[in-house]
Amino acid sequence: MCGLFIVFEGPEGAGKSTQIGYLKRSFETTGQAPLTTREPGGTPASDAIRTVLLDPKLVISPLSEFLLYAASRAQHVTDIIIPALKEGKTVISDRFTGASVAYQGYGRGLDLGFVNDLNTRVSQGVTPDLTILLDLEPLRGLERVDQRGGKDRLEQADLAFHQRVRSGFLKQAEANPSWVVLNAELPEDDLAREIWYIVSERLLGRSKMTDASERSS
Repeated sequence: MCGLFIVFEGPEGAGKSTQIGYLKRSFETTGQAPLTTREPGGTPASDAIRTVLLDPKLVISPLSEFLLYAASRAQHVTDIIIPALKEGKTVISDRFTGASVAYQGYGRGLDLGFVNDLNTRVSQGVTPDLTILLDLEPLRGLERVDQRGGKDRLEQADLAFHQRVRSGFLKQAEANPSWVVLNAELPEDDLAREIWYIVSERLLGRSKMTDASERSS
């Protein structure tokens, strides 16, 4: 696989969708056409699972919730992410395996070993080249969600749950150098410029390594 895989993570209200739109347009100015996608979702089957997972009228146990996310991810990886990466496309995803660690592992209290193991299996070895964590205080994020209206099932969880989720994201970022933590409270344009700078630097470094490898072969 030679495409670049970029993932956005963050708590509720962090502005991931907005920044993904900015990043997509930045790529397009260079003549590239990245594929943008999301989890849960990305395929007809995964979108159907998304409807169930986010339905505020449903009560779903933590284990069932995680297994539904895993099923959606398995379909997403098989049908969308792997084919696009094999074609050399840049894939930008709104959430990936880190979300399950944060939400179902830290947030719901499922065994982290189990969560990581199933994540590895359903992702088929696919890992992000870069994960951008838009960090935000949970209370502030939920205020943003309130302004938007129409809370989904996860957004309706209590503040303590969202605090555990944020902690889970930050712990993953501390442990993995492919993660970058950015302040989601920055003005949209400023944050978009910072993200594009980071992505450009990572792409440039990757390009140099590729060129060096080709010269030595």
